[in-house]
Amino acid sequence: MTMTGNDFPGAAPMAGAHQARSGPSTRRRGAVLERAILDAAWDELTAAGYAQVTMAGIAARAGTNKAALYRRWPNRTELLAAAIARRIVPLAASPVSTGSLRGDVIAILGAMNDRCRAATIVPDPGGELAAYLLRRAAAAGFEEMGLALSRAGQRGEIDAASVSTQFARIPVNVLHSELCLGTTPVTDQLITEITETALALVKGAGRR
Repeated sequence: MTMTGNDFPGAAPMAGAHQARSGPSTRRRGAVLERAILDAAWDELTAAGYAQVTMAGIAARAGTNKAALYRRWPNRTELLAAAIARRIVPLAASPVSTGSLRGDVIAILGAMNDRCRAATIVPDPGGELAAYLLRRAAAAGFEEMGLALSRAGQRGEIDAASVSTQFARIPVNVLHSELCLGTTPVTDQLITEITETALALVKGAGRR
């Protein structure tokens, strides 16, 4: 099911493409200008769809020039990802500590799933934005999973010295594959099944 921006907390209503901002034009810098650019990028994305968004269009909507955009983001995809991160869900790794390895893995995979679902809010015929968000979600998941294994070792849940860091990639890679297929929704039940399978492998490795 295709989702809209309003399906996520904090998402703003859609606006028409290249809709002009009201109010007097003033010179903005720093965080104020960055917020204006991200707001404009979000409005362009939700109004026109990824394929139709241009840096020139975002700059015009924000009331600035393309140079101001390129000083902060190297390309359109990274700018739009930043707009999504601001409005919907953080894309970078964040601390996850539930007190157990099982809880941590479920939380990490749930966050990864949310990061990828962000790609469904706008039309993306070529899948370029979705692919980028998937890569970002997997990278964050790998980082978070490595930290979760380290904490589990400190708590005595696993023998961290016997568990290769490659095990951190197992649940992330499985979920990533499911998300890439995109034929069925990734449910909480599937995330739990992935977690249980991965934990069995991790604990088995620790016993060898």
